[in-house]
Amino acid sequence: MLKIGLTGGIASGKSVVAARLKERGAVLVDADALAREVVEPGTDGLEHIVAEFGDGMLDDGGRLDRARLAAAVFGHPERLAALNAIVHPLVRARAAAITAAASDDDVVVQDIPLLVETGQGAAFHLVVVVDAPDDIRLQRMVEHRGMTVEAAQARMDAQATRAERLAAADAVLDNAGTVADLLDQVDRLWDDRLVPFARNLAAGKRASRPGGPVLVQHRADWAQQAARIAARLAAAAPGLILAVDHIGSTAVPGLPAKDVIDLQVTVPDLETAAEAAPLLAAAGFPAVRDVEADTPKPNAPDPAAWLKRFHANADPCRAVNIHVRVAGSAGWRYALMFRDWLRDDPSALRLYAAHKAGLAARHAGSGTTGSYAEAKEPWFTDVAWPLMAAWADAHGWEPPSYAS
Repeated sequence: MLKIGLTGGIASGKSVVAARLKERGAVLVDADALAREVVEPGTDGLEHIVAEFGDGMLDDGGRLDRARLAAAVFGHPERLAALNAIVHPLVRARAAAITAAASDDDVVVQDIPLLVETGQGAAFHLVVVVDAPDDIRLQRMVEHRGMTVEAAQARMDAQATRAERLAAADAVLDNAGTVADLLDQVDRLWDDRLVPFARNLAAGKRASRPGGPVLVQHRADWAQQAARIAARLAAAAPGLILAVDHIGSTAVPGLPAKDVIDLQVTVPDLETAAEAAPLLAAAGFPAVRDVEADTPKPNAPDPAAWLKRFHANADPCRAVNIHVRVAGSAGWRYALMFRDWLRDDPSALRLYAAHKAGLAARHAGSGTTGSYAEAKEPWFTDVAWPLMAAWADAHGWEPPSYAS
């Protein structure tokens, strides 16, 4: 199943988005509703709250007085942390039970107000953030919820900042405009991304990437995207993956590149790669069976030194290549050295950029990027290898080492 984490600051419009996704067919797991459920009378949650905050948190009927509890924690980080420590594990357990009951081809949307604050992003295939500027959210709370400016600001201050939420987002829905505008964005997200992603995931296949090579200027957010994806990969196969590194052209500031994130997953051996393969597929990165080696270079002519496993993203809107290589292998070492050479040597960057630009123009009419990638290969051996090897020797470069 496709698992979506939905979040947004208070008064961002997240509830509107959640309702629309449910209308479109998503299985909705509402964290706020579950948070109420796990503190009903007779629950362990309510018992623990009373033990922590006192009987004064109950109304005359023995139920939780939410307004009184809110007044006790907002603006008091230690008290809020104590409340979260009680409620969040219970909510997660109930959410996990609902998710487990969903079908393989379902889109499960978990509406989690504090997703960023609780560090849950890596647990989802995508994090969707409903965004609105702080001043608009403040105005909404004052005008539509009858809150004072001070109370509204205190609620906002208790949550992650807008910048922190946007940094965690794989998709952003802008709710600075009308409700109709927001709903239109939700529908496009559902039709163009979530449904195709769910189908690819259920079928265990990568998303198609039609069209020839298109190079774009380096984007500063590529590193941030790579870090989010790396966290998902590491979380998907705990104990099997030694490291995840951002490699390839998008890892080199200033280098034009295809908008494809390349990541190297380091494993101790290919048996571990096979063990991790179904876990990576479930995380949204199915294996591509016909790619199992890199082209040998002169320093290590034995093809066995260049074996790898390759995975690609099932998400139609974010192209990702995953190169699973054994720590210390020739292919593993080459990928890291090539990246670091280009990062360190401006003349190398210019040389490779010119080579890429020429090939991209020559293969622009291709139906895929396959011919472009194939045409680049001799350059890596004949031009790049002697230059980068000399650079590595001159600088004493060594790759990172990972304990197996």
